[in-house]
Amino acid sequence: MPQKRTSRWIDDDNDSSRDDSDSSQWIDGDYDPIGDISSRPSASSKGKGKAVKTDIQGPKQLTIKEKWHDTDMAIAMWFYDAGIPFSAVNSPYFQAAVDKIVSMGHGYKAPPYHALRVNLLRDAKTQVTLLVDSLRQHWTECGCTIMVDGWIDSSQRQLINFLVYCSRGLSFIKSVDASNILTDAENLCNLFGEIVEIVGPNNVVHVVTDNGANYKAAGKKLSEKYPTIQWSPCVVQCINLIIKDIAEMPKVRDIAFLASRITLFVYNHKSVLNWLRKRSGWREIVRPGATRFATTFIALKSLHDQKHDLQALVVSDEFKKYMRMPRGAAVRQIVLDELFWSRSLIFVKIVTPMLRLLRICGSGEKPTIGYVYEGMYRARNDIKELFKSKKSLYKPYTSIIKKRWDRMLRQNLHAAAYWLNPVFQYDKTNLCQKPEVMKAVMNIIDNQKLYSKQKLVKETQKFQQRLGGFSRDLAIDNCKSLRPDQWWSLFGYEVQNLQKLAVRILSQTASSSGCERNWGVFERLHTKKRNKLEHQRLNDLVYIHYNLGLQNRSTIEKKTLDPIDYESIDKTEFWICEDEHEKELDMDELENMLEEHPRLDDSSTSVSKVNEDDDDDGYGNDDDDDDNEDDYGNENDEDY
Repeated sequence: MPQKRTSRWIDDDNDSSRDDSDSSQWIDGDYDPIGDISSRPSASSKGKGKAVKTDIQGPKQLTIKEKWHDTDMAIAMWFYDAGIPFSAVNSPYFQAAVDKIVSMGHGYKAPPYHALRVNLLRDAKTQVTLLVDSLRQHWTECGCTIMVDGWIDSSQRQLINFLVYCSRGLSFIKSVDASNILTDAENLCNLFGEIVEIVGPNNVVHVVTDNGANYKAAGKKLSEKYPTIQWSPCVVQCINLIIKDIAEMPKVRDIAFLASRITLFVYNHKSVLNWLRKRSGWREIVRPGATRFATTFIALKSLHDQKHDLQALVVSDEFKKYMRMPRGAAVRQIVLDELFWSRSLIFVKIVTPMLRLLRICGSGEKPTIGYVYEGMYRARNDIKELFKSKKSLYKPYTSIIKKRWDRMLRQNLHAAAYWLNPVFQYDKTNLCQKPEVMKAVMNIIDNQKLYSKQKLVKETQKFQQRLGGFSRDLAIDNCKSLRPDQWWSLFGYEVQNLQKLAVRILSQTASSSGCERNWGVFERLHTKKRNKLEHQRLNDLVYIHYNLGLQNRSTIEKKTLDPIDYESIDKTEFWICEDEHEKELDMDELENMLEEHPRLDDSSTSVSKVNEDDDDDGYGNDDDDDDNEDDYGNENDEDY
């Protein structure tokens, strides 16, 4: 009978039948899946795969390095066994939990299953509720925006998440399965009204939703029910649709296709990519954007930045072996065509203002409502300047912007926020003088119930004419360095009614893109196969999980792009992944298959072929001579 290692195994009456071969995995009557650290190979052990033998006097004394590695392995094995995502280590609570365990010292036992799902869950919800309640005072002072984030899960259910935004942070309110009411604007409005009552009607300034027809109708009904609450669609979604419309224009689509031929060739031929990467200053072409459509123009810009390196490649000795391939010859022709590069640059310049606005409104970190009108205004003006005010050239693009603006973003709140933003109000050379801007301000004032309308009208004159505190040089000097709502808090002391209104408006967001989603958690929340108690428990879990993530988002460093980012693959595959087609082998390419293994594509398209039918300048036509398309407010006003 082998001698027992009494220093690692304490007899348990319930487990007396275990033999000594299993003793290294039982400690104080509990199963230890890691086993006896003294019987496992150490990091410095010479005989790999062999256990380190110990004598009767006790386990081997590990070095600090070995103890550290052994502890890391225990945590890693827990991750692997439980299927915990590796990204969980980025949670700010992970290291905090480890620190707490260390501070407890030897003998601490982790909470059991029941405690995690009942008692501790209840206590955690109490703490998170206190966090959310701490923002309610800010909702009262500065107002808030209800963000409605609708989406469809894998079971084709229409789910809606409701969040509250204020300049101090985001809060998750609830998630609702609205599959049976989404087509009914009246019921949808009632659902929005319930959330408004939870938050407080006097606290809500703005409701931002999807731009669907049912949401639009529900938003209008909600504004009629609560006159002080303004509705608007998500600006980020609207900008994405504008970029999508531009990306689908035939001229843009043709250039994007030719550009993709270059990236396909480069990223599917190792020697070509290695040659380029050895060039000083080379940067990768494909960089995932916020959407597939934004990626098109981001990739065009990145490709244009590498123009000289690509042209050096196709005239180099390294590229000669690819000239026998139809695709290699086509790529060379595209890269050496200056018309391709000039058009690529023009298309990038057309959408650059929209991408800039997309970045501002999609950040979710600062209030953005005060920049939407100016962003759209500037985008159209920049396009006109790019084409030197030649209407036949700029009109196809500005008409797309105007169409989306009229249908979605022409809202009183955006125009009023623009007028109240001191950055734009005191920039007289670029200030939009459209009558609709001042009309929007008066409409907002006319709907007010919290402040005196007569005083608001008088105080707008002081702000517009830079009287009183607004005349200070300090006020003018800081209008660009401070957030608009912060600027009003400091320099609007002589117009207190307008100050409060301006702060409430300029503290809001313009989009719902800041919403984060945990698809698996929400789908489990809305499953029908769950009793009432379990459903409430899971609802609490979602509430805790979502709000903790929102509260800690600003403290977590922005992650760098993973080379294998599965969420971004579908946004870039058009640029680096070839479609699979069964084709006959071409003899010229067959000879080169030993060096490279390119797939055949007999439909290689050259620049000259695409441009054969181009009789105009390539950027628009003058078929539509509707002068009114350029106006936001005054139909007879050609310019901003």
